[in-house]
Amino acid sequence: MKQHNCLWFFVLMMVTSTSWAYGSSSSSKACAKPEFTNFVPAEKTEVAVGSAFSFIASANTFPNTIKVTIKGLPTTLKVNPRNEDGYLVSGTIPSSLKGIYARIAITADGQNNCKGDGGWLVKIAE
Repeated sequence: MKQHNCLWFFVLMMVTSTSWAYGSSSSSKACAKPEFTNFVPAEKTEVAVGSAFSFIASANTFPNTIKVTIKGLPTTLKVNPRNEDGYLVSGTIPSSLKGIYARIAITADGQNNCKGDGGWLVKIAE
């Protein structure tokens, strides 16, 4: 009887160790969030009403998911590919915003269902 119990113990150990070797499916997918750099105009600078802005979105960004709002207002964007280092995104500050600080807020989706966000603050002249 003891020999029979040892055999079951051995079989269970083999099955358990085999399943642990593969790990969970969630650990195999790494999340690389989209990144945003090279903000123009620079952070906290004063800009004229209706000025242009631009930034670079990383290569792992899905370009059709890039959205920019300024003080909660959506903006129209141009997204141009830049070789292998991402996308050049540009737009204009809404002319209805005057004499305030406003955040240019960016959101976008990336690979493996990762969401990224970023942005910067500018002062809009009167």
